[in-house]
Amino acid sequence: MGKGTAWRIWSGAGACAAALAGLLAAAASSAEDPPERTPAAAAEECGPGAERRTGPGTVRDSHGISPAEAAEYERMLREARVPHRGDGPVTVPVALHVITAADGTGDVSDDKVREQIDVMNRGFGGGYAGVDTGFRFELREVTRTGDDAWFGSFEANEAKAKAELRRGGPETLNIYTVDMGAGVLGQSTFPQDYRTDPKADGVVVDYRTVPGGGRKGFDLGHTATHETGHWLGLFHTFQNGCSHPGDYVEDTPYEREQSSGCPVGRDTCADKPGTDPVRNFMNYSDDPCLREFTQGQADRMGDHWHAFRGRQGNPAR
Repeated sequence: MGKGTAWRIWSGAGACAAALAGLLAAAASSAEDPPERTPAAAAEECGPGAERRTGPGTVRDSHGISPAEAAEYERMLREARVPHRGDGPVTVPVALHVITAADGTGDVSDDKVREQIDVMNRGFGGGYAGVDTGFRFELREVTRTGDDAWFGSFEANEAKAKAELRRGGPETLNIYTVDMGAGVLGQSTFPQDYRTDPKADGVVVDYRTVPGGGRKGFDLGHTATHETGHWLGLFHTFQNGCSHPGDYVEDTPYEREQSSGCPVGRDTCADKPGTDPVRNFMNYSDDPCLREFTQGQADRMGDHWHAFRGRQGNPAR
C-alpha cells in the first residue's frame, strides 16, 4: 500500500513499551458504529504514559515513539538483520505464569491456559483469516503464584515478579496473567529491548482477556495474540497515522487512528489506498472483529525473530 519497508519500535519505559490500548467504553456501543476520538483529544484527556486499552470515560494516552526513536530502532534492526531462512514454522516455547490474589481471584485453569495457546496458534496460523505467519506456540510450563500485591499492582512489583518467574532466554515467550485494572488489557516488550533488559522481556495480559475470561468484548484471547505480535516486533496498524511510513508494513493500509468496535469500511486516510485494517490483530478493535495478520507482518516478525531471538539459540527448533 505504498509504505516503506523499514521497521520501527515503540520505545516506552521497559516492559510498558507498546502496551495494548483502546476504548472499552466502545464495547457497549454498536460494533458497526463505535464512538471515536482523535489522538489529540486522547492526549488532552489522558496525558503521558504507556499505551493501553482503558476503561469507560478515558481513552488511550499520548505516549508513543518519536521519529528519532523509530529511526534508532530501525538502525538496530538493519545492523542485526540476518537472512530469513524460510525453513518452515518457528516453534516458540511458552511459559505462562498465572498470578492470582491470595484468595484465588484471577485463577486461570489449565484448560483455559491451553485454550489461550490454541487461540494464538490459530491466529498466527491463519486459521481465522489472513496468512499463516509461520509461528507456532508450544506450552512448556505453567507456574502459579498467589500474591495480592503482584496480582493487583503488577506494574509496581513487575521487576521482582519477573525476576522470580521468568523462564528461558530471548526465544521463550513468557506470559503473565494478572489484574490490570478496570480498563487495561495488556502490554509487551519488544525484541530490541532484550539485550539491555532481558529480565523485563515478555507479555502481560489481564486474566479476564483469556478465552471466556469475562471481559466484555475482549475475552476471546486476542489480547495475547496482539501483545505477542509486539513481542515479535510488530507495531499498531495506525502507527504514524496517514503519514509515511505508517506502521512500516507494506501491505497494511494507512490508518489515522485506532479503531474501536468493528467499523468495517472505515477510511480515515482517504488519500491513501485501501480502507482501515480494522480486522488486523494489531489494531484496537473488539475481539470478535480481529482475525488476521498480513504477509508483510509475517515477514517482519520473521526478520525480528532471526535478528533478535532465534539466532541466540532456540531449543524448540
